[in-house]
Amino acid sequence: MLKQAIFNRIHHSNLVYNTCWEDPRCDRALLQLDDSSKVVMITSAGCNALDYLLDHPASVDCVDLNPRQNALLELKKSIFQYGAHHDLFQFFGQGVHRQARPIFEDALRHGLDQPHARYWRKHLGYFSGKGLRRSFYYYGSSGLVAYIVKNLIGTSKETARLVYRLLDCADPEMQKVLYYRLEARLFNPFFVRFLDGHLTQSLLGVPESQQQMARAQFKDGMAGYVRACFRHVFTELPLRDNYFWKLYFFGHYTPDCCPNYLLPEHFETLKTNSAALKTHTTSISEFLKNNPGQYTHFVLLDHQDWLAANDQKALREEWELILANSANNAKYLLRSAGPDLRFVPESIVSQIEFDTEAAAAQHRLDRVGTYASVHLGQYRA
Repeated sequence: MLKQAIFNRIHHSNLVYNTCWEDPRCDRALLQLDDSSKVVMITSAGCNALDYLLDHPASVDCVDLNPRQNALLELKKSIFQYGAHHDLFQFFGQGVHRQARPIFEDALRHGLDQPHARYWRKHLGYFSGKGLRRSFYYYGSSGLVAYIVKNLIGTSKETARLVYRLLDCADPEMQKVLYYRLEARLFNPFFVRFLDGHLTQSLLGVPESQQQMARAQFKDGMAGYVRACFRHVFTELPLRDNYFWKLYFFGHYTPDCCPNYLLPEHFETLKTNSAALKTHTTSISEFLKNNPGQYTHFVLLDHQDWLAANDQKALREEWELILANSANNAKYLLRSAGPDLRFVPESIVSQIEFDTEAAAAQHRLDRVGTYASVHLGQYRA
């Protein structure tokens, strides 16, 4: 009960995700969006919703129980509507905009409703570049963990040097050598305890049910899970375009290593297509009750892990509503901290055809690497 209370307190009073930790390149390869697509997805930080707009879908409905996540996406959307690319990149590429407040009051607030505008008036200091956390990407609960880890790494010059060399490495074999040197130094007893702590994982958005999955697979719990993720990402995939992990160490993106939505060549397309994007502060089930339709794609991230462990009734209801609001051949993209589909109710599995080969192929290419499994389903009408 205490652990759940800690998790709830963090998620009910904080921005949790300041960037998305799912690789949109893999998503788009699996989803195959086009101009007839009607997408329902979890908002998270909104980066991937913007990436999907590059495929010109008819609509993208972003749903999140945390209003701060929707406020973040709405601010990004407002910059496309009322700002310029250099403002977008200062806010969300560099994580610092010295003129954030006057630009917000002169232009960006016009794209926000009152609750979202009120939130950002209170939190524009995230972009000030002042104080100890000098980047937006070190704010939010996940950003706080990144800030702590960066400073823990910085206590050892040799460890920090290895990280810099690894993230700048272009040779696959040397990348492996550098990673294993780093791993031996990084996963010390203190860091292992820090990673496995419930408070740390709650700040990262990992509920107790998913922590237990990791502890069932690895003797050192979440630290073992993270180590396995690191070995895949840092020894099997090239790092030249891995903007996910570089961001949290450096605190910013670079013009040649950043999400698609920050590239100047996409600004006008996203400015036009952002009209198709809407946010909803509610659950997937409530959204579908209030907005019935024939949706073609559902991007559900990993939230069903929690439902499977804590509220089976709500999980079954959500799936029943998803199927009732699915177009013929609708696709479902799911992720999990577990290795398989055991979180999906048996009564639902029989109505969905899962493409395990395609999902596994993209999972191997995922530059984030923090999920144990990815699943792509298609509705059998």
